[in-house]
Amino acid sequence: MEILEKARILISALPYFREFYNKIMVIKYGGHAMVDENLKSAFAQDIVLMKYVGIQPIIVHGGGPQINKVMEKMGLRPVFIEGQRVTDEETMSVVEMVLVGTVNKNIVSLINKAGGKAVGLSGRDGDLIVAEKMHIYKYSGEDRPPEIIDIGRVGKVKEVNPQVLYTLIERGFIPVIAPVGIGPDGEAYNINADLVAGALAGALSAEKLIYLSDVEGVKDEKGKLISTLYLDEIENLIEKGIAKGGMIPKLKSARKALLAGVKKTHIIDGRIPHSLIIELFTDEGLGTQIITKN
Repeated sequence: MEILEKARILISALPYFREFYNKIMVIKYGGHAMVDENLKSAFAQDIVLMKYVGIQPIIVHGGGPQINKVMEKMGLRPVFIEGQRVTDEETMSVVEMVLVGTVNKNIVSLINKAGGKAVGLSGRDGDLIVAEKMHIYKYSGEDRPPEIIDIGRVGKVKEVNPQVLYTLIERGFIPVIAPVGIGPDGEAYNINADLVAGALAGALSAEKLIYLSDVEGVKDEKGKLISTLYLDEIENLIEKGIAKGGMIPKLKSARKALLAGVKKTHIIDGRIPHSLIIELFTDEGLGTQIITKN
């Protein structure tokens, strides 16, 4: 009977409900899952379900395509060096306006519409993400010093002050965080969302750090999915050029989070509806799990 099958599905998830009860999970939300309307709705439902079964989700979101769109409308040309957006004063204003003012609030609205209680923040709220300036080092030869490239108001995470997140969690809210940090003089810094998610997960001693991406997971040199990746294998994938592009900051961030005490990190395909729930509450799971020991 169909109704009995539904009961079996729920019962099969019971060990996971028990294991993850009251545990913090940081989810990096990006890619196609932020654009497709059906996927956006499925993501919001997943987050609300997680909250109602006792998990404490914290969301960090990107928004690169949305920023590019607004910049182009304003007659500004997006420029990237080594995968980082060159961020002058004018670009920083657009980044903050889009990420904090538009994208963040849209995600909050989606979750609230699905029955949750979400609150939008940036890293500037409560000094949540303290940033320091990032430089790009370009090497042109072993016998020559690296060229230091100033890419403007682009930062890296110097410090995390999670008190505001604990307060929100205790009161039943779901924090949604835009990856804008605060500099030493109170100025805003644009920070890669993958790096923010990893730093937050580490500071919170999260149970899991989960990246929703536009790929199936981490692949080996033959293009085959790696279902389990160990911490000491990450550097090799990057050095050999097997991991490329946007996968590199995810892997670096995952490594940092694991070393800071996060139990597991996952890179999963956000193009699959309800991929979060499949990963968390089924034996099969999705994508690549990254763990510390062989």
